[in-house]
Amino acid sequence: MKIGKYELSIIDSGYFLLDGGAMFGIIPKPLWEKTNPADDQNRIRLATRLLLLQSENRNILIDTGLGDKWVEKLKSFYQIEKVELLKSDLAAKNLSFNDITDVILTHLHFDHAGGATLLNNGKLEPAFPNAKYYVQKRNFEWAKNPTERDKGSYLQENFNILIEEGVLNFNNEITQFDDEIELIPIDGHTIHQQLVKISDGTNTVLYCADLFPTASHIPLPYIMGYDLQPLVTLEEKRKFLQKAMEEDWKLFLEHDPFHSFVTVKQANNRFLVKEKFDEF
Repeated sequence: MKIGKYELSIIDSGYFLLDGGAMFGIIPKPLWEKTNPADDQNRIRLATRLLLLQSENRNILIDTGLGDKWVEKLKSFYQIEKVELLKSDLAAKNLSFNDITDVILTHLHFDHAGGATLLNNGKLEPAFPNAKYYVQKRNFEWAKNPTERDKGSYLQENFNILIEEGVLNFNNEITQFDDEIELIPIDGHTIHQQLVKISDGTNTVLYCADLFPTASHIPLPYIMGYDLQPLVTLEEKRKFLQKAMEEDWKLFLEHDPFHSFVTVKQANNRFLVKEKFDEF
């Protein structure tokens, strides 16, 4: 798919399991398990799906997935698998980690920023050595001093070295990254997660990160138990779903294990999935 000067490509970077109840908050299991079946430990399978934007002189990666720095205990706990897909999917585009020019991080949770750094002979390094990284300043500040409730999601090894190496750049509030890319902070899931809107006035893709992690999260009440401010999430969902419906946006789903993006509609005063797509 082409938007403005950018060619958009889907990059898979592995899968993991999280508790289904936590992923769907107040929604009863008999409802959410119809679309997201759980294993015998109540965990559902989630993707870490990234977006690559290529122009004549830039290769921009949005989020970096889980990475491969996991100790065996946690790797087993989350059932982390196929993280090597990031490297192989880039290779299929004739790219290596060295070719990425920019990395836009929606936020610094481990499933979004884990692949931002790597271990090289036991030493932490930026995974994309020639890239500039971008995150909202307030999200970084929160990540450095999270609460007891969410500190398990912010792992310092995923971003401290980026500051030390001088490659992490901060955005403040809504940022026009360039002619086609807009970075939009929201606060429901965590403080200043940023959505990435790619638009040329004709076609629009919204990289939804954890606002709409899966297609099953499109209905307004389907909000993760992980969200720090669920009532804020509710209003953020309403706002972006209305815009997506009116302007026919494609909502890119980072964690849906089955579908890459959806369009939405409204029926009986409810927002619903209109169409599901696996690829551009």
